[in-house]
Amino acid sequence: MPTAIITGASRGLGRALAQALAQRRWALVLDARGAHDLERAARELGALTEVAAIPGDVADPAHREALIQAAGEPIDLVVNNASVLGPSPQPSLGRYPPTELERVYRVNAVAPIALVQLALPRLRGGARILNITSDAAREPYPGWGGYGSSKAALEQLTAILAAEQPALRVYAVDPGDMRTRMHQEAFPDEDISDRPPPEESVPGLLALIEGELPSGRYLARELATVGAPA
Repeated sequence: MPTAIITGASRGLGRALAQALAQRRWALVLDARGAHDLERAARELGALTEVAAIPGDVADPAHREALIQAAGEPIDLVVNNASVLGPSPQPSLGRYPPTELERVYRVNAVAPIALVQLALPRLRGGARILNITSDAAREPYPGWGGYGSSKAALEQLTAILAAEQPALRVYAVDPGDMRTRMHQEAFPDEDISDRPPPEESVPGLLALIEGELPSGRYLARELATVGAPA
């Protein structure tokens, strides 16, 4: 039974991917900040597979260590999905509180690499690392300076990690727009019911987890239809 760590797994994309992997009999170590939602997800997924649910903040070193210890050895997959948007509505960079900017970077860029550092000695050859990114990492959307630049940093960290770890498959994956709580927080006054559910991005993630595509940056929805890099 392969083992995966998925952060931010109580709802949205993380929860949808956990469901798909549970159906494939992966052992799961799941994390989220909200203990209630995480426990509910763990109960449902526990009917399908082995699940360890550990609530906490990925920016906390002790919490990251707890995730690694729960996964044991070897680890086959690390999915860095947990993210924070920052202030909502999104302020311009000229008004962005520096303490909030630091928090966004700690969660969205530093924590994923710190978790991978702990996992590296336990990763099986050919193991996958999926770092969830966004088109905001590449497009300079006004008002997205904190979140977008943190994801841009994560993408560069992912690319360098892939170059340094050729025995692993290291991916930055853009799932596309989704109907999630974070997306609603980004657009608090808009109706986002026309956005696709997170489940529509999962086949693209599975293509990376189960296939043989080289390390790189991918668009999940393109992978689901053509299996080609972004």
